[in-house]
Amino acid sequence: MQASRLISAAAALLFAGAAALAGAAPERVVSLNVCTDQLALLLGAPGQLVSVSPLARDPRSSAMAEAARAVPVNKAAAEQIVLLEPDLVLAGSYTARAATDMLETLGYRVERFEPARSLEDARDNIRRMGRLLGRENRAAEVLAAFDARLSDLRDDPKERPVVAYYMPFNETAGSESLTGDILEAAGMTTLAEAQGMPYGARLPLEALVLADPDLILVSKPYDSPAQATELLRHPALQATGALRQVVDSPNWICGAPAALDAVAAMRAMRRDWQAAR
Repeated sequence: MQASRLISAAAALLFAGAAALAGAAPERVVSLNVCTDQLALLLGAPGQLVSVSPLARDPRSSAMAEAARAVPVNKAAAEQIVLLEPDLVLAGSYTARAATDMLETLGYRVERFEPARSLEDARDNIRRMGRLLGRENRAAEVLAAFDARLSDLRDDPKERPVVAYYMPFNETAGSESLTGDILEAAGMTTLAEAQGMPYGARLPLEALVLADPDLILVSKPYDSPAQATELLRHPALQATGALRQVVDSPNWICGAPAALDAVAAMRAMRRDWQAAR
């Protein structure tokens, strides 16, 4: 049984290699990362994507959780992926490194995507995914809609609120991040940018309160108690009057068109802030 499986996998690998050389679109695509899951779901042809990561179905992590329910889930184990006979494996740059390294050693085609750190990175990832899947026309349609919506969402406010997107472990989003770019597109200025904080710098709670930003954004806490998010419930944050909860957190995670839903939500929040002044 094991020998027959190996023979089958080897035959599939030879077929996949021949198809790649011929420039054919991959027919069996496996994704191991929640961001590549969403891009492949968005751009892939019917039946082209044969497996996604477990997070693809988690509405707290994926903006396409409902669509992902129609696709089988994998556990990012090399043995399981081989049995799926993929001709293309999609992964994040930090996803399941042991499995992806093993798959590459066996000769499988693995394409890794860096995390999107800006809306421009999001555009690049859409274009690249379309090329990998042989779905360039579909990617062009998605990009045209993306650009048109982003243009509609951008305006030029006379006053930009200073905003701290405060995260677990005293982290705050700066301009060199997808979160920071979403806030900038919505007509906001990050506290990190306003104070000239270097990328990756931490902001203690006391420093945040003393900085007195116009708005403090926090993600919805986990359902169960967690040390990582306990700080976000601190009474000092509640007392500032600037605290706002971001409820559409999946839209902030990946460089997909859903990021524009986050831009729209933040623009509405900024306009509410302006109207209340």
